[in-house]
Amino acid sequence: MANPLQFLQQTRSEVAKIVWPTRREVFLTTVMVLVMATLTAIFFAIVDWLIRTGLQGLLGMF
Repeated sequence: MANPLQFLQQTRSEVAKIVWPTRREVFLTTVMVLVMATLTAIFFAIVDWLIRTGLQGLLGMF
């Protein structure tokens, strides 16, 4: 087990190895997440509508 000073030194050296994304990469990733979430919401709304319509038609026959 390392002493606290050595632990802090090792932590700082590990943090220095991190490669942070650029502002452009963060923006593009955010836009892609929003687009995919929107497409997923539209897809499930259509599936929900189809299932609801099918069940109403099926139950309306009885």
